[in-house]
Amino acid sequence: MDIEALRTVALVAQHGSFAAAARVLNVDPSSVSRLVASIESEVGLRLFQRTTRSLSVTEEGELYLRRVSPLVEELDRARDEATQLRKTPSGTLRMTASVAFAHECVVPFLADFHRRYPKISIDLIPTDANLDILANGIDLALRLASAPSGDVISTRIRTTRYRVCASPEYLKTAEKLDHPRDLANHDCLRFALPEFRSRWLFRKDTEASFEVPLHGWCVIANALSLRQAARDGLGPVMLADWLVDRDIAAGHLIELFPGYECTATEFDTGAWALYPSRSYMPQKIRVMIDYLRACWS
Repeated sequence: MDIEALRTVALVAQHGSFAAAARVLNVDPSSVSRLVASIESEVGLRLFQRTTRSLSVTEEGELYLRRVSPLVEELDRARDEATQLRKTPSGTLRMTASVAFAHECVVPFLADFHRRYPKISIDLIPTDANLDILANGIDLALRLASAPSGDVISTRIRTTRYRVCASPEYLKTAEKLDHPRDLANHDCLRFALPEFRSRWLFRKDTEASFEVPLHGWCVIANALSLRQAARDGLGPVMLADWLVDRDIAAGHLIELFPGYECTATEFDTGAWALYPSRSYMPQKIRVMIDYLRACWS
């Protein structure tokens, strides 16, 4: 039995199916099934209980994998740490981010990243769905949240601050907007998430936070489109700093309440790098995280 066979068994247990493990390994599910059956025959144990609808680890399989999985990870770690001493970062980095975040904060830096690390290939998946990292074979996910959860390793790589903005054209004819509570008299542009649609939260210095109820005729499910609607003068909008700061600097949008913090969820939020829970971080992931953190700072 070789290390690849043990790694395959560990992947099947981790992902819960032959098909999911096969996607990670980029092989046919039937080959994974045959390999697992041969390992079971070799060790004389039934590692997985199979039905037409599900697959689960047997009690014997759980005991076996409890001993084997750490050995597989330690062998991977020893190999990678040894080879990384003499190799430049390489391999395919499969990563995902929201559509807007990928467009604004990842794609603009890819050319420079490639010049620095030409042996790393990028497989970027922009999507507003939170893909399952393990099931989809994702090396690195960039998520916007107050704090991520789940069976993954995470590290914050930038802080996000939200800003309420409107275009100069809108403000020429709009009712006054001297205080956040004045938003209740305006048709606001709202993001199509439950917590963003009905109210925004504000606070100033050490004062208690307060809610401002919202209404408006336009709800949009994409942050880039929401920004364009604000540029076109359709109303006030609340968007992340990484999405509107350049527009504010260029005069396309005006920040309405710079003395206030605002949010729709938590005031302390940011961008997080998530990667599979392992005992070490592959070099291709490490250099991307370090690179993006330096760019965004």
